[in-house]
Amino acid sequence: MNVAPKLVEHLTHWLGGWPAATGLEIMGNPRRIRPGWDGRIHPVIGVASLDRGVLSVPPEHAITVAEQYAEKKDIAVLGPEIPALVGFRERGWFTAVYRWTTRPAALPDVGVWVPADHPEVPDWLRPFGGEVLVAWDPATGAYLAGVGVKRHDAYGHELAVVTAPEARGRGLARRLVAQASRRVLDEGAIPTYMHAQENLTSAAVAQAAGFGDFGWTAFGLTEAG
Repeated sequence: MNVAPKLVEHLTHWLGGWPAATGLEIMGNPRRIRPGWDGRIHPVIGVASLDRGVLSVPPEHAITVAEQYAEKKDIAVLGPEIPALVGFRERGWFTAVYRWTTRPAALPDVGVWVPADHPEVPDWLRPFGGEVLVAWDPATGAYLAGVGVKRHDAYGHELAVVTAPEARGRGLARRLVAQASRRVLDEGAIPTYMHAQENLTSAAVAQAAGFGDFGWTAFGLTEAG
């Protein structure tokens, strides 16, 4: 399949290289030991298409992880062992569906962009910094749903969305994600979206907002508690 050039730029910068020549390439990347989008260290992250992928790890652990992968030949088997291999034994391992879009769905805007430190913004949105996209209740001004943007680099911005329980079922999440995607594209980056494989609600939101499922996956260490 044809991959958007901006996505290639993003994955090259974020992971340290893209695409792999074949199979899964273990790549030592100094970015894995530097603060990420939220100021915290994200020591292992990988993305794989249907036939190849890149696993980005701290440079000092690249040989060890590569040797273990050569032995096990399956990231699903090796993955749960990687946290200990790279010195983060307390963390877990995740696998997610990885999506992106260059053509967000033509859904009507429903949110407004406000600073992440706006007094009415819920706590979960504050770590994103910059501006976040929020839908407020027009009658009460209460928070209904919001999107935060993980600005990984100048080329790729990952979207995260949460809807308040009382506001679910109104289509707010898909409209916010599509709206945020248009802004990301206007800023010259590509919007990406990840969700757990079993999260059918998030999958439906992504699909409706214009993020197709191309069979790609993302994987890495879970966040610190």
